[in-house]
Amino acid sequence: MTALNRSELAAQLMAMAEAAGLTLDDLSAVGKQTAGETPTVGAFLPSVEAATAEGARLTYRPYLVKLVEKLGDTPLSKVKTSDLQALALAVQGNAVRRSNSRNGVSARENFVAAARAFFALAVGDGYLDANPAEKVRKPRRQPSGRRSFTDDELVDLYRVTSNGGDDPILDTLLLRFHLETGARRGGALALRRRDLDARRQCVRLREKNNTERWQPVSKTLLDALLDHADARGASEPEDAVFRRRPRRGEAAGTPISRRRYNTLVARWGRELPWVRELGVSIHWCRHHATSAIERIAGYAVARAFAGHGEGDEVTTTYIKAHAHEVARAVAIYTGEPHPLA
Repeated sequence: MTALNRSELAAQLMAMAEAAGLTLDDLSAVGKQTAGETPTVGAFLPSVEAATAEGARLTYRPYLVKLVEKLGDTPLSKVKTSDLQALALAVQGNAVRRSNSRNGVSARENFVAAARAFFALAVGDGYLDANPAEKVRKPRRQPSGRRSFTDDELVDLYRVTSNGGDDPILDTLLLRFHLETGARRGGALALRRRDLDARRQCVRLREKNNTERWQPVSKTLLDALLDHADARGASEPEDAVFRRRPRRGEAAGTPISRRRYNTLVARWGRELPWVRELGVSIHWCRHHATSAIERIAGYAVARAFAGHGEGDEVTTTYIKAHAHEVARAVAIYTGEPHPLA
């Protein structure tokens, strides 16, 4: 920098300081105070959101909001493991109790995961040497209450789905799709016209962690998906398949969102007491489908069907037997009928 440039810069700084009612000494003091300090938790949040994939961002957002509410004004370097541990316990204690909740354990687990991801980025950006959330204890994961449906439960679900709501055709197709493919919600929401392969009789599922797989389906389901797409204006390759009915004067219906599932499951709960008692969600369809495939073709095929990796043992949580299957086995073993079989 030349002397002239330095003079111009000093003049500019002086003008700025006078306009703000400050002296150059004040500005120098601020510079010394902030030099070497890390951003606050609140100030760093936008950087974390920008660097996080959409799915994880949606999952983490409620917990990062709680992190900022409690520690937003705290510099990253001042956050302690004990602060985060206390906040994790508070999140668990304040979690909304639903029919399928487990005493806030999932909320606490999600908070810890969100905090670890948050401070891992701070480490990566050079603001911290170590991640204070790494030593925060995750709660022991409780066994999932999800399972496959019984035949009677399936009849109930189809009856309620096809005989109510503002679009039973859409809802019934959604139920059939998830029961047959074992797809996650994201797989259905991401399904495009180009993902329907009539020649190979497969649908392409694009789900979490940017994974893709071609899932074989029945001709009945594939034809129903194509008919639905045609009827609702999904004519272009990138058009979403699952859509509401077109409104008057519209050529195409609006693609559905996650809210459609909330509405459908809420209707199940209002009309079927066992849905409320068990905390049934659309994800139960994935458990049902994966369990059925495992019974037919074994563990390896079920793992591929569910889109799990070769080293991923999570498939075992989808294929557990329930009391009705045990009762059926006992009935066959003893040669006597059983009321649960």
